[in-house]
Order: sequence, then C-alpha cells, then structure tokens
Amino acid sequence: MNMSRREFLQMLAVASASGFNLTACDSSSQGKQGAVAKATGVKSLKIPSDMYEVPAFGNVSLIHYTDCHGQLLPIYFREPNVNIGIAGMKGKPPHLVGESFLKKYGMKNNTIDAHAFTYLNFTEAAKKYGKVGGFSHLATLIKSIRASRPGSLLLDGGDTWGGGSGTAVWTNAQDMVDAQKLLGVDVMTGHWEFTYGANRVKEIIENDFAGQIDFVAQNIVDKEFEEQVFKPYTIKEVNGVPVAIIGQAFPYTPIANPRYMVPNWSFGIRDENMQEMVNKARGEGAQVVVVLSHNGMDVDLKMASRVTGIDAIMGGHTHDAIPQPVQVSNPGGKTLVINSGSNAKFLSVLDFDVKAGKVRDFRFKMLPIFSDLIEPDATMVKYIDQVRDQDVTYNGTSFNMKKKLEEKLAVAGDLLYRRGNFNGTFDQLICDALIDVQDAEISFSPGFRWGVSVLPGQDITFEHVMTQTGLTYPVVTRNEMTGEYIKTILEDVGDNIFNTDPYYQQGGDMVRVGGLKFAISPTEKIGNRITDMELNGKPISPGKKYVVAGWASVAQPLEGKPIWDLVSEYLRDQKTVVKISDFNEPKIKGLGPNPGVEMYKG
Repeated sequence: MNMSRREFLQMLAVASASGFNLTACDSSSQGKQGAVAKATGVKSLKIPSDMYEVPAFGNVSLIHYTDCHGQLLPIYFREPNVNIGIAGMKGKPPHLVGESFLKKYGMKNNTIDAHAFTYLNFTEAAKKYGKVGGFSHLATLIKSIRASRPGSLLLDGGDTWGGGSGTAVWTNAQDMVDAQKLLGVDVMTGHWEFTYGANRVKEIIENDFAGQIDFVAQNIVDKEFEEQVFKPYTIKEVNGVPVAIIGQAFPYTPIANPRYMVPNWSFGIRDENMQEMVNKARGEGAQVVVVLSHNGMDVDLKMASRVTGIDAIMGGHTHDAIPQPVQVSNPGGKTLVINSGSNAKFLSVLDFDVKAGKVRDFRFKMLPIFSDLIEPDATMVKYIDQVRDQDVTYNGTSFNMKKKLEEKLAVAGDLLYRRGNFNGTFDQLICDALIDVQDAEISFSPGFRWGVSVLPGQDITFEHVMTQTGLTYPVVTRNEMTGEYIKTILEDVGDNIFNTDPYYQQGGDMVRVGGLKFAISPTEKIGNRITDMELNGKPISPGKKYVVAGWASVAQPLEGKPIWDLVSEYLRDQKTVVKISDFNEPKIKGLGPNPGVEMYKG
C-alpha cells in the first residue's frame, strides 16, 4: 500500500500513541538501559520509545556530525547503490548497499530506517517521509540531547564550509562559520575548508573561532620547519573527566584539491605522529582519547588497527552512514570506528562510562534527521533566513543570493542524484552540458560525493546546481587529450578508489565521464583496470587527440566561465522536462557477486 507523506505522519502519530517502537539505530557494548531523556522539540514525541529519545548513560558524551557541505536547509539525499569493497573490505562496512545493508543491521525494507540508510525505493520514500537535515532542525536535536548530557562536546568532522553551497562560496564561508558558532560546535577538523586558501582558514580560526571552537589537526605541518600548523589536539574536561580530541584532517588535500591554495603546508596520514599525540595526551592526564577524523572510513579502520590508546575514531569524508560502531582490535585493546554520514542528515551520540581513569562501557546512537519530525530552532531559522537574503558581490557582479538561488531552470524528468562509485544522474546531466556547451567529444566531471537529490517533477533550481558545483575553483576547461592520456587519467582515479591498501585511496569516487564508454576491473592493478574504451562505437586510439571538456582543475588557478553558469545555461535552453537519455555507467569486469553493488546495469 502506498502512503502519502500526510498519511505517513498521521500513521506515525497513531503508532507512537499506541506504543509502537520507533527507535533510531543504536548499539552498546552490553545492552544496558539508562534513564530516558525527553527529546524536546520533536514533533513525534508521544512515548518513551520515541525516535529521538536517547537514554542518558555514563559521564562523557560526544555528539558528532560531519560533511554537511554547507547545507543549511533541509534537502533530499539518496544513499548509494554502488559502494564497492575489494580484498579485505569486501562485504564489510561501509561497503554494503541496499538489501545487504538492511540484512547486516537487522532493518526491514519500506521503513523509515531503510529510507534513511539506503537508496531503496528512494523517490516513493522521499515523498512519504519528507526532507532530511537542515541546521535549524539539527540545532533543535542538539539542544535536546545536550539538555540531558551536561558538559557534552559537539564535534564537527569537517567539510562544513562548502563543497556544494552557493552561499558558502559567495560569502567566503562566513555563512557556515557563523552557523557553527550558533550551533555550539566545540571542536572541528577540516578538508574542503582548505579550498578557501590558507590565509582565509587562519583568519577564521584566529578571529571567528577564538575562545569558542578549537580547530585541531595533528597531520598538517609547515613545509619549511615541520612545525604544527594547527593545534594537534585539545583536552576538555567533561564532568571531571579529561577528554582529548585529536584532529586528523584529510591527509591528501594537496592531491585531491589545488595545492596552490595551501602551498606551504604538508599533509599526510602520519601514523607515528598520531601515536605520539595519543601518548602525549594520555601523559597529560586524558582518560578518554578520541580522534576527530576526516580520513575516510577505510583509512580510519586501518589507523585503528595500528595506533593504540584511541578509544574512538569519529570520522567522515566518505559520507558513510554506519548505524553501529565497528570495533577494531589493536595491540593496545580495541577502538571504536564511527562514521556519521553527510549533509546534516545524521547526528551521532557516543556516551562513555568512565571509571577509575578508563572507559568501562559505551552506548552509541545514530539519529537520522527527518525535518518533518523535528521543530526547527527559531534562532537558527532567523539566522538562515537573514544570511541567505542578502546582497553580495562575487567576481565583480552584485546580486541577492536568495533570489539567485531560487531561480527555476527546468523540471526534473528523472530522479537526479550523485552518490555512487561510478556515476549519478545529476553528474550525467553535468557531463551532457559540458559536451553540448563546450562543443566537446568527451567530458569529465569530478567524482565528488556532495550534491543533493532532486525528485522527478521537482523544479531544478539554481540552488540545486550550486549544491553540485559550488566550489572555489569552478572554471570550465576545453582541451585536447590523446587516448593514451585519457586512459592514464582513468587508471589513476581508479587506483585512488580501488587500491587494496586504504592508505593509497586518495580521492573521491570515480571521475564521471560523458561520451566515452569503458569497462573497469576493480580487482586489477593500476594500468590494467581500464579497458574497452570507445567513442561513438569506435575504439579509442592511443595516439589520437580528442576534445575533452571538464571543470575544477587542480593544476593552476584559471579564469573563465564557472561550471554553474554553464550547467544553468544548458538547463534554461532545454525549455522542458529534462530527462537523462543515456546514463553512462562503465561496465564492471571481474568483480563477481559483491554486496556493495545493486541495481547496476553494467
């Protein structure tokens, strides 16, 4: 039976009043129950088993969100149907999608949890359950949780200032900086933050964040003197317990993003230094040590197996929403590895019971943020309205941000989304636009994980385009490349995703490709993964040159048309419903059955 969103909300209220258990995903080491905290501001609050009630436990509480990518408003966001794990990661979190994910975590299809954590029946479920995220709704939930957890720490895992936001680009990240302060963030680390340039990052940390938010990163040093650029960690006292938060920024920022934006900083994983920081923090009296990471989950899992003395790694970067911590054994004991999704769609709560200087037990709960079920925080609503409805000047042009973002460009004839290892329908639209407007044979679009979803029949607005393209190096390109060079690019990106050693996984998802057809063998080595390259039914010639359009070049600063103007121009010219006529997914070879792939035509 299909239900409308109104019918669903009515059903939810009746079910709650009848005592039906509408719990979010939670886990603990032993399964004990604590006192139930009333979740103020939650619309569905009826009984103690309410979806947003989190039982109080222990004496140290950490609240975590990550990778919100500048999304201040509620959105739709489809989880991937392709997230391949190879070698030792095959079939293990986070490389589970759809039905395999539900089976792993004991969820049923066609439920609110299934919609939160998987792509299954996305369009129908999105219409039923409504949008997710939104900083005003996030603020309400954080306030509710903190009310029952005195001294709790709010941790921001980075990718907050942008990568997918028009207002962030046009205000030079100020919109998100002020939102973080209003939200009550205590500690953060970074990745896309660095694409505003070293000077802007330092300016924000030294001025806006002073006395309120600690920016920590143990793995960034000055190239000349090898000195820490930022505080490696901070120690906060929570209910009399010293808690160390060590920062781990994205280790491959100068590879995945323009090096010229942070020319004097050296990044890296820096395991040995991490161990030194853990030991130092313990030596200074820390009874709990947590790493606030932007490594990506596979890298976090490996780090947890190598570095001892860490109680938990609360991570981000790969946008994985994992409803239970993964417990990783190492020579010093066990470390919890947690990843909290993206786009302000999830909020994680980790409670520790600390006695006699050690963590004795824990509880964990990951809360999906369904905007229709949570009252928006009035103060945050007012702030967001004000920050969006202001006049700005960008690249010499003045405009009102709200008016610009609300422009209707076209109507979506298909579900438009991004997330997945190889392609998304919104990426295909961008690739088609590049070929059309740039008069190219082939197009490349970066494999970014950020970008919201648009339901069939929805207006595609300028804001939707900015969620897919909003960054600080947006210029489109048109170049000639040989077939051999094109293969080299695809091989290099493929190795960043499918290298069997997580420490060599240095980027996002696979570059999106328009025009060119190819096959990929994830289990092969670099140089042998990409085969069967064709253009218009003819094999690609290694020595022949092809016209290739792209954007977001990391090589050098460029001047020219930003990608959002090109895509918007393309959409305006359609003058009708926009449908994806040829969804270009590479053929997957040699993989065999894999719980990280579902509903894939290749």
